[in-house]
Amino acid sequence: MATLINNTDKKPAHRHPEKRNRADTPLLRKPAWIRVKAPMGKGYLETRAIVKEKGLFTVCEEAACPNMGECWDKKHATLMIMGDTCTRACAFCNVRTGKPAPLDIAEPENAARAVVEMGLNHVVITSVDRDDLEDGGAEHFAKTVTAIRKAAPNTTIEILTPDFLRKGKAADVVIDSRPDVFNHNLETVPRLYLSIRPGARYFHSLRLLQSVKERDPNQFTKSGLMVGLGESREEVMQVMDDMRAADVDFITIGQYLQPTRKHAPVDRYVTPEEFESLEVVARSKGFLMVSSSPLTRSSHHAGEDFAQLQEARAALSEKNKQAL
Repeated sequence: MATLINNTDKKPAHRHPEKRNRADTPLLRKPAWIRVKAPMGKGYLETRAIVKEKGLFTVCEEAACPNMGECWDKKHATLMIMGDTCTRACAFCNVRTGKPAPLDIAEPENAARAVVEMGLNHVVITSVDRDDLEDGGAEHFAKTVTAIRKAAPNTTIEILTPDFLRKGKAADVVIDSRPDVFNHNLETVPRLYLSIRPGARYFHSLRLLQSVKERDPNQFTKSGLMVGLGESREEVMQVMDDMRAADVDFITIGQYLQPTRKHAPVDRYVTPEEFESLEVVARSKGFLMVSSSPLTRSSHHAGEDFAQLQEARAALSEKNKQAL
């Protein structure tokens, strides 16, 4: 999955200055089911050429995403807006931390042009956290969705947003831009928030997802979990119940992979069989769509998954009609 970011801003000397003085954590050897082939396909090379030609760089490369070869080969793309520097320092994340540059007012139109030039049928738009902005970047997000709608009306749009914590009703602006899918990841179980996602609040994130459906019932909602951080199976199932109570349609569950020794350690590698079991449980709880595997990521197969979401909703609607 190619995550494209404007590469014009000067980068700070250290990617994670807040983590430099932390003690190194152990690195567990990856099992066979985590390892993937090096990217070499024609589509991958063409995507890389587009990225280089446009002066862009990818979070996929920086984070060494295990799905990069597959996604780039299919020319799938996730656009990252509002810069490459995050105001938070989550223990699991490899995105640069620091003081972000001012917003690029031309970015929404540039993003729309990129969607058209790459011929995307489905696009995912994500961003860093921008706690430095009064609205957390909500208006910029909405302008980007609107610009893509205008330039590529047949392209479906999925957004993966920050939590807009302590930004009042800012999230409503993003919801009202009417993306097809509104994704916000809970990331982990409530007990681990203080150590893994200290800048966020579990129930605020849950409430954000719930508010999407309250404001626009037609939007699909989506959220993701990492496992292998020390959570219990019971805690994961409780998060599933919380998501369903918030009317979340789609859950993704994937293995946490440690970016560096300064990040949170992997507690264990969850087996493919356990992921399959979690998928069965999630489907039994009523999710329209479930993606659960070691290599599952929020935007992996997003276009194909959106089509299945539509089919699942239509099938459920027909079933409900027949039950009346």
